[in-house]
Formats: sequence, structure tokens, C-alpha cells
Amino acid sequence: MAEFWLISAPGDKSNQQQWERMNTVTTKANLSSNFKFTIPDLKVGTLDALVSLSDELGKLDTFAESVLKKIAHSMSDMMEDSEDKVQENLLANGVDLVTYLTRFQWDMAKYPIQQSLHTLSEVMSKQISQIDTDLKARSVAYSNIKANLQSLERKAMGNLLTRTLTDIVNKNDFVMDSEYLTTLLVVVPKANYVMWQKTYESLSDLVVPRSTKKLMEDSEGGLFTVTLFKKAVDEFKAKARENKFVVREFNFNEKELQSEKEEMTRLAADKKQQYGPLLRWLKVNFSEAFIAWIHVKALRVSVESVLRYGLPVNFQAVLLQPNKKSLKRLRGVLNALYKHLDGVAAASVADAVVDIPGLSIGNQDYYSYVCFKIDLNLIDQK
Repeated sequence: MAEFWLISAPGDKSNQQQWERMNTVTTKANLSSNFKFTIPDLKVGTLDALVSLSDELGKLDTFAESVLKKIAHSMSDMMEDSEDKVQENLLANGVDLVTYLTRFQWDMAKYPIQQSLHTLSEVMSKQISQIDTDLKARSVAYSNIKANLQSLERKAMGNLLTRTLTDIVNKNDFVMDSEYLTTLLVVVPKANYVMWQKTYESLSDLVVPRSTKKLMEDSEGGLFTVTLFKKAVDEFKAKARENKFVVREFNFNEKELQSEKEEMTRLAADKKQQYGPLLRWLKVNFSEAFIAWIHVKALRVSVESVLRYGLPVNFQAVLLQPNKKSLKRLRGVLNALYKHLDGVAAASVADAVVDIPGLSIGNQDYYSYVCFKIDLNLIDQK
């Protein structure tokens, strides 16, 4: 996905010529693709209120982006698919993020411009906070089910010494309810099958002849039963170790095995039942959060432009999609075109962080024109 720069400069006649020049220079030199970013006339209020609002919007901007990344991560985790497949489901108003951003239109129904900037900011903040709260609750429930199911599935995928035996053994494999006899499970390496058959009866005088049976085999060996007298168990185990046969500690309990089977079936059913509704919720609320985030960006541009360029409100916003190979050249062109707006900023080192009340732009660099980055790379790179 792409990175965009949302910038603004004064909208008077002389600066209008600069806009036209900027568009011409950047387009012809293939430095960026440029798009109009229309922001309606908003109720500005007092400059003092804007200074305070500037800081609040900076924090809200960061918070909204973090919520979007959490939703995208949850979707990626759920779909367990390629990044491209997940990206196809990250939409805003039914279109891909680049299309929504480059064709941005203020949503008058959600964010009525008759309301003050502070009120609009609060509406967006509450909306994003509610999505974040709901996401935590829904994600925890699904993650717990998924983690428990994966734990059971891992038990079924281990080797014969550690894996669950739920789907391997049954009641008929064991001598049950005997006062004297018991059945052991023995893991035998493949290379030692012949030795096992020849020697298992001699590992103790109290082994029942011809009582061994292979229950399962994996790439390393097999799981065998053997029946013997209970009082000979310790002797048999010791002799078995000497011959590289491993007696697995196991007590057959039909209720426990059945309970484990039912638990896996239940968890698989719960996961399947929650998958569809949760994925739909993630898609819908990613869209809502993204739309709110871009409106927060629009508010920030408005507030910073008024604080930077003064009243009456007269600025022009544009969205630039920089060519990745020409970032420095593009920044140089913009600095040259707009250095007259703030000579000190234009002459300063690009990496310097300037903290001026009313010009708060977080960790972003300060330029002679208003500029906010919009990074659409919302999926963690693996």
C-alpha cells in the first residue's frame, strides 16, 4: 500500500499560481500524483480554542491509526491468509483505501459541519474509542477459543510420547477392572520392531504371552500394548528402558477421553460459529474507523492551516502520492515553492522536530507548509 502527503498552503491568488506550478512540476517530473482534497467550510471558533484542539487532534490521529492497525491485524490473524487476500477486505465505504482517500468527500451525515470543530472531534473520538472497546471484547473471546483449540490440536500432532491418545485408544485395547492384570503402552522405534516382538515376553516372567498389539505408527516408531501382572510393572519398565523401549505413562479413563473429544468438537464448532460474524464486524468497523481517521486528518489540516495562515479562512488542501524513488526531490520542490511562507522552517534541517503551540504535528517534521503523512500500510509486515 501507499504513503500519501496531505498538504495545504494559503489559497490567495498568488499562491494559487504556486499550486498550479507545483502540480505541473511534480506531475511532469513524475515526482507525485496529485489529487484535490476538498474540505468544507467548518466552524472555526477562536484561535485559543484551535491551539488546544490542535494537540487533541494530534493524539486522536495517532489513536485512530493504532485502532485501524489492530483491526487489520485481527483480520489477518483470523484469515490466516496472504497479505494480499487480507488487503482485499480492508475497504472504506465499499472501495479500496486509495480510491476512498483520493476521492475524499466530507460525510455531512456523520459529521455535520454546523457543529463546532471541538464537537466534531469529540464525535470522532467517541466513535473510535467505542470501536476499540468492542474490538478488545470480541477479539479476546475469539482468541481464547482459537488458542484452546490450537492447544488441543498441537497435542494431536505431537510424537507418540507426547501426543493425545484420544483418537488412538479405546476400551477394548486394555484389560479393565482386573485385580491382578494391567495393560501398558510402549513406544518402540521402527528399527526395533523385530527385537520387540522377540523380547517383550522375556522382559518379565509375568508378561501375558502374545498380548502385544500395535495401535498406531508414525514416522519414528509404533505404539504397542502389552499386558502383564501389576506387580511386575516396575521390573518391566526398567528392562524396557535397557532395550530402548519407552513405557508411556497412561491410565485409560473413558470419561476423560470422551470429554477431550467433546471439548475439541465444541471448540471447533464455536470457532466456526464466531468466525463469520466477527469477520463481518471487523470489515464494517474497519471501514468506519478508517473514514473517521481521514476526517480527523481533514480536521487537522483545517486547524493547522488557520493557525498557520490566519483568518479569514483561506487555504487550499491537496493530496500527494509521492513516487517512492523521488521522495527527497519532491520534498525539495515543495520546500522551494513554499519557502516564502516560513523562511526559518525552509532553512532548518529536515529532521529537526519543532514543538510550537498551535503547530503540533506529533513526531512529523515541520515544514513551511502544512503537511501530514497518511500511511496506508496498516498490516504488519511479516
